[in-house]
Amino acid sequence: MNEQHLSKRLEKVAEYVLEEGTVADIGSDHAYLPVYLVGNGLCEYGIAGELNEGPYASAIEKIRANDLEGRVEARQGDGLSVLEGRKADTVVIAGMGGPLIVSILKKGQKYLPDVKRLVLQPNVAADQVRYWLKSNGWSLIDEAIVMEDGHVYEILAADRSGVDPYEADKIRKQLWLGPYLMEKRPEAFHVKWEREYDQLKRIYSQLQLARQKQARHREEELQQKMKWLEEVLY
Repeated sequence: MNEQHLSKRLEKVAEYVLEEGTVADIGSDHAYLPVYLVGNGLCEYGIAGELNEGPYASAIEKIRANDLEGRVEARQGDGLSVLEGRKADTVVIAGMGGPLIVSILKKGQKYLPDVKRLVLQPNVAADQVRYWLKSNGWSLIDEAIVMEDGHVYEILAADRSGVDPYEADKIRKQLWLGPYLMEKRPEAFHVKWEREYDQLKRIYSQLQLARQKQARHREEELQQKMKWLEEVLY
């Protein structure tokens, strides 16, 4: 029996995975995503990559329980090193912080030339992921944002080629908020950034009360971010 259900977050991630070829899910969390994709005919072959023994064993168990041995493979290794000797068309890295995702991509550069698509879901600091993609020859082709259990998740899809979504005079703002998300502005986008706006206002008020010279630069940075949010939210 194949695993039929994913979380809302992983369902959206799955939508961006290429149907042809192999998907590699780095930090696979029980191999849920590759088992779902391959088991439902949405991808030809799956790799569940895990660093530690416990999650690796859980991935093997999930694959066996769904009768997908030979079509989904658990591999143990650090980041993209699980692709040693095996090509992947889509690489998914989901459920980690932006800096960790960037670190995995940097360390695994030699495994990326054959990859056609990256699907990345940073829990925080998505701007750092966008910046890495832009600086390393990847074209951001779409973004999504979903709410689940009170949390908001951004999902980025990037290909080797595509239209550059960034504008020179707006690039800092677009890297922070997401060029596609700024255009779509779904409900989850408003929830995320209204929370952030309220937090920035609180910090700004505290800095003004402190009246320290070294706080002026931080105040200016906060003012700029609040201005950007006012432009897209109100």
